[in-house]
Amino acid sequence: MALRHALMAALLRGEASGYDLAKEFDASVANFWTASPQQLYRELERMEGDGLIAARVVEQQRRPNKRLFSLTEAGHEAVRAYVAQPPAKPTAIRDELMVKVQCADVGDLDAVRAAVAERMEWSRAKLDRYERLRQRMLAGRTEDAYFAEADRIGPYLTLLRGISFEQENLRWSELALRRLVDRAAAREV
Repeated sequence: MALRHALMAALLRGEASGYDLAKEFDASVANFWTASPQQLYRELERMEGDGLIAARVVEQQRRPNKRLFSLTEAGHEAVRAYVAQPPAKPTAIRDELMVKVQCADVGDLDAVRAAVAERMEWSRAKLDRYERLRQRMLAGRTEDAYFAEADRIGPYLTLLRGISFEQENLRWSELALRRLVDRAAAREV
């Protein structure tokens, strides 16, 4: 998947500025795709040049003018074509923490434990953010009511995947910390 596909998915909600898209990436799309603001802006420029999005300038008082982006018909067609294609390959995990854990037996167990504990804190923070977003999306409705009434269910389904991912990160981290503590205690004997 290319960054442009994630941007087009975000623009399905409607017109947005680069700043809005960066915030949305941080708040919701980040559970399945990450990009820096610089990458977003560069890709928006390329997409505009390719005719997938259109931009309009909104003049503002006391602030710089902003550009609002929206999908063109060619952009909508590109989204439809992209969705029709099978995914290129399954997700591959590339996680430096896993390499450190793999080496834990010959390294500094305290440093590995600290890294796992830090990952737990990140996961808790993301899970809290995702839960707040979930509550905003549900707006007091049950999930069944949301699925029956919402114009788009894709963002909610991807949010649920992000929640599951962070819950699994927490479950694994708790297990790993217990085992690392056990290993450190066994070394001291």
